[in-house]
Amino acid sequence: MMSDHDRNDSAVMPSDIHGQVSVFDRFAGRVSGWVSRAWFFSLCVAIVVIWAPSIVLLPLDTWQLIINTITTIITFLMVALLQNTQKRSDDAVQQKLNAIADSLADLMATIPELEQDRRELLQAVGLEDRESTA
Repeated sequence: MMSDHDRNDSAVMPSDIHGQVSVFDRFAGRVSGWVSRAWFFSLCVAIVVIWAPSIVLLPLDTWQLIINTITTIITFLMVALLQNTQKRSDDAVQQKLNAIADSLADLMATIPELEQDRRELLQAVGLEDRESTA
């Protein structure tokens, strides 16, 4: 078995996760679920189709200002929400990879010829934390 000093301290393992999700994370997850569905895309298309003929009813400047403002605000908010869910998804995948690598290292410890490979694997666990900009 791998001792605590062998495991890279920067690697987060699934057993280290507390499971509590913040209100914002739950909100971002729900919004991400909604906007990734076909009905949301259809709604966006319908809004554009309904809005497009308004060019004949409104002065050109007003017409462009309305759609530009609405789409900019929605895009700004969606980027923040979707980035939140993407980061949490990436973190979950990394934790699973850490667990797989940890298990593989334990298995490799039973074969003396693989000791160097085992040490390299253990050094690689958590490497994303040391090489990232976060």
